[in-house]
Amino acid sequence: MRRSLFVPLVLLLTAGGLSPRPAAAQAPLSSTNTKARSLWEKAQAHAKGRDFTKALETLDQLTQKFPSLGEPYLLKGSLLKAMGENQAAFEAYRTGLPKLPVDAARSNDYFMLGELAISFGDYATAADAYQKFLKTAPKSQRNIPQARRQLLNCAFAVKALAAPTGPEPTRLPEPLNTFRFQYFPVLTADSRFLLFTGRPTAASDENLYVSRQNPDGTMGEPASISPAINTSFNEGAGAISGDGKTLVFASCDRANSVGNCDLYISRRTGNAWSKPENLGRNVNSPEWDSQPTLSADGRTLYFTSTRRGGQGQEDIYVTTLDEQGKWTPARNVGAPVNTPGKDMAPFIHASGTTLYYVTDGLVGMGGLDIYRCELAADGKWEAPRNLGYPLNTFENEASLFISSDNRRGFCSRWRTAEPGVKRLRDQPVELYSFEAPSSVRARETSTYAQGRVFDAATKKPIAADVQLYDLNTNELVQYVNSDAETGEYTVVLNEGRQYAMYAAADKYLMRSLSFDYSSRRSFNPLTLDLYLDPVGAGRSVVLNNLFFDVSQYELKPKSRTELNRLVSFMKQYPTIQVEVSGHTDDVGSDDDNLLLSQNRAKSVYRYLLSQGVEAARLRYKGYGEARPLAPNDSEDNRQQNRRIELRIL
Repeated sequence: MRRSLFVPLVLLLTAGGLSPRPAAAQAPLSSTNTKARSLWEKAQAHAKGRDFTKALETLDQLTQKFPSLGEPYLLKGSLLKAMGENQAAFEAYRTGLPKLPVDAARSNDYFMLGELAISFGDYATAADAYQKFLKTAPKSQRNIPQARRQLLNCAFAVKALAAPTGPEPTRLPEPLNTFRFQYFPVLTADSRFLLFTGRPTAASDENLYVSRQNPDGTMGEPASISPAINTSFNEGAGAISGDGKTLVFASCDRANSVGNCDLYISRRTGNAWSKPENLGRNVNSPEWDSQPTLSADGRTLYFTSTRRGGQGQEDIYVTTLDEQGKWTPARNVGAPVNTPGKDMAPFIHASGTTLYYVTDGLVGMGGLDIYRCELAADGKWEAPRNLGYPLNTFENEASLFISSDNRRGFCSRWRTAEPGVKRLRDQPVELYSFEAPSSVRARETSTYAQGRVFDAATKKPIAADVQLYDLNTNELVQYVNSDAETGEYTVVLNEGRQYAMYAAADKYLMRSLSFDYSSRRSFNPLTLDLYLDPVGAGRSVVLNNLFFDVSQYELKPKSRTELNRLVSFMKQYPTIQVEVSGHTDDVGSDDDNLLLSQNRAKSVYRYLLSQGVEAARLRYKGYGEARPLAPNDSEDNRQQNRRIELRIL
């Protein structure tokens, strides 16, 4: 039997999961009519003999001839539930119970009606049934906590339906949604590639597919991601880094598996994906591990696992890449994200500060609902918040994806037209999108900077480390690598922050850039090709992340990121000698500018000395306004001219 990647898919995308009660455990018939009693006894005999079809035929005769009797409907509901015919069972219980007086002997029937009703979105019927169950059940009844919790869900759902949080998701047009099943959609940070799991037919195995964005903004024909990825095994629930170069996915029953379903990683160079590697025992367990989501830089991984020691049957775990490029032992995300219920299908927004996931362990619409929670300043997750209707419905939700710019969302679902309307078995699962309302968006909106890294001398692409630091905290927030064949890189930037970005490669001068989004209300994607100069005499680089107050030469605290990178560079190349040079714009007198530029260069020189760089390797000089990079005819140009440079002697 092929294992599912989704514990199983039916759990995520159907309203099943109720346990049938014994079919023949029925009360006596509340009628003395001889014909009615004969049919009743005949139906019970068929039920005890496990001939459910004949039992149902007999019960249909009984209800047609004696429609006022309630017991036949309850037995019918019990049999239909045992056969997996949940909707027909719901209709039988809903019809039969009102025909009978409220009685403790029927407390289990009230509970079953409540569970069926809430699974089909009939919250009024469900609430009434749960209340009757609580009124009639003995205090020791094990389903009492569940009934109380479901009453809270009913109350929540009624309010949510009355106050939708946004528009209904709409089905994505062709050429998407041409398979029988497609689910778990994710986008790269630039929205160029849509990755999803697909099954062309009910008999197909699960594979990963990619649709590329056309120039007009529409999505192209889906194609298999790679023959190196898709095999005769199930591959799915893929997660992709913001630059589209790191892929983590789930696959089951492979020869090198740690558990029954494991997580695998592949990396793209040029257009080719590497052979997938099992993420190993630090990440995978002997149990079921699936549903990964990657941070924008591909260095933090969240996923779902059924391993022992969690708070519920399924919990969310997290692991990160360490300095040696190894995944750390996965740890349980813990409360308040994980609950005693099922906590699944995590998605970390490109900003890294908002987590979305599905759970049935919190008050919601009654099944698996989508929640969002934000990362607090202390690094802990805040209380999850239900996303409301229509993203949550009476059915189980599967997953959610919000684009980096917070404008669009994506999900997968099969939908009935109305609550309580029968859904066909094998009904297609399709991809949907929606405009993300403010209540659903991630806390921080993201954009991206992307381009290519080249050798400045040969103009050929090179593999380089591209690192992004938050200047206010001196924290490394992203670390990606440019493609060795194309030089391509992508980093994600969050609104409201100030960043330093560095591109560096062995035997090259680092390139320093600055992005200040701390006070901008909107920001757009950037395309920045970077040219790195080989380390050699006469080469120089502008240090763009050194900061001074106007007309002052004391280095501001947020300069420490650049200063520390400079110290590391000097230690990496212990034989080179450098000049730290200061430059200004043309505002003010020549003498004042010359002195200011010299003092600023001296401040950097002194910092390097304080960090152990030998004085014999250093010198500093101020050039004032004598060497502008651009005409001093605009504020942007003057800002370019106010700079510190590092020149190799």
